[in-house]
Amino acid sequence: MRTIVYIALISIMVAVFVLTRFFLLKREIKRATMQLNELNGKQTEKKIDVAYYDKSFENLASKINDQIDLTLQAYAEKRSKENELKQSIANISHDIRTPMTSILGYVQLLESDELSSEERTEYTAIIKSGALRLKVLLEDFFELSLIESGDYRLKMEKIKLNHLLIEVLAGFYEQFHQQSIEPALHIPEKEISIIADSSAVKRVIENLLLNAIKHSSGDVTIRLEKLPSSIQLIISNAVSQLSENDIIFLFDRFYKADKTRFAKGTGLGLSIAKSLMLKMNGNLSAELKENQLIIKCEWKD
Repeated sequence: MRTIVYIALISIMVAVFVLTRFFLLKREIKRATMQLNELNGKQTEKKIDVAYYDKSFENLASKINDQIDLTLQAYAEKRSKENELKQSIANISHDIRTPMTSILGYVQLLESDELSSEERTEYTAIIKSGALRLKVLLEDFFELSLIESGDYRLKMEKIKLNHLLIEVLAGFYEQFHQQSIEPALHIPEKEISIIADSSAVKRVIENLLLNAIKHSSGDVTIRLEKLPSSIQLIISNAVSQLSENDIIFLFDRFYKADKTRFAKGTGLGLSIAKSLMLKMNGNLSAELKENQLIIKCEWKD
């Protein structure tokens, strides 16, 4: 008889425990559902918290919170991309409108019968210059869009970087000469090879050299080094109007640190170089040190 009573009491206690646990879990599920509804309805940004401590439910809540973090991160990235796209459209619209307005203005002047031949020649040259700038802008923008697309393919192969660098530098001799710049070269004679796309590397070097020539206020130094774990190409030039804040945005689309030099470039050259380096699993960085802009290309050895 006592055994039966004992079993009955145990059964009742187990039943009470199970029912209580079921009730608490059900209440916690309702509470979690309410929190999710508030989050989805943008009434709060608070993630799910647990009042009833059950290991399985805590794990579930943790996984839900992880998913919430991923969703919030995706929303943030989406907003960032949308803002970047809007800014890019605004910038390219501005850069197209400026020379286009100039071209249309000088075309109207050319329609005048009172122009001298010298004035007509001058205006024609200005129109040609504006049209060429538009051509470069659109080509750069198209190239950057192509590079950043998923369909862009590189031909990765072993290339002799020191030989390619010298080849590119030879093509810039006249531009250095016109700016009265004699670059200091530190290029080892010993072969330095990397795995990369030769056309992409050439484009990167060209863009960095163009940036140095256009914006240098003095010397330009080009250094190629083989380190224990990487190959580095460092191009540095003296700058007079550059701040640490400029360095943060230097590789952004259309960014121009010197706003007075808008006619000298599209503001896309460094963005193209950065995108190409990332495509080749390399890195492109910049720092400002003692009025020297130091841009570093790095490939893992």
